[in-house]
Amino acid sequence: MSATVFYLTAAVAIVSTALVIFSRNAVHALLYLIVSLLAVAVIFYQYGAPFAAALEVIVYAGAIMVLMIFVIMMLNQGDAAVNQEKEWLQPRGWLGPALLSGILLAQLMLLLPAGQVETTQAAHYVGPKEVGLALFSRYIIAVELASMLLLAGLVGAFHLARHRSAEAKEVRHAD
Repeated sequence: MSATVFYLTAAVAIVSTALVIFSRNAVHALLYLIVSLLAVAVIFYQYGAPFAAALEVIVYAGAIMVLMIFVIMMLNQGDAAVNQEKEWLQPRGWLGPALLSGILLAQLMLLLPAGQVETTQAAHYVGPKEVGLALFSRYIIAVELASMLLLAGLVGAFHLARHRSAEAKEVRHAD
């Protein structure tokens, strides 16, 4: 059963990722991306990394993708946005992600009663304590470099947004 669940989950991940790439609507693409991230979380859980699976769901699918959906919905303003939001609620927009998520949920329900996940190799359980100790001892330089990279991206985005708003004000004053 383990190989079947893995291949079915991998197929869901591949199909949903392909739909992310070829989707013309940004909200539909984000919904398929959430399904893809959920499929990766099921694979993590299946192979003995429940903490990584939980982080995948909480951080990526739960926080970042939902935030992106809210931002996209907030940026669509006006009468055209009302019609577009009505179009998003049509079943053709949410039926595909719902079906793929249902497949993942069924697989997870098959894995959970087993208690321990079957693996082909002897697995070593890695919990939150081990992850924290590794991140802030052996990999502290990588953690700090990642935080500096995120800070540089934040400062760059702020600078670009400020620069563009100043150009927009100059254009408005010139008219």
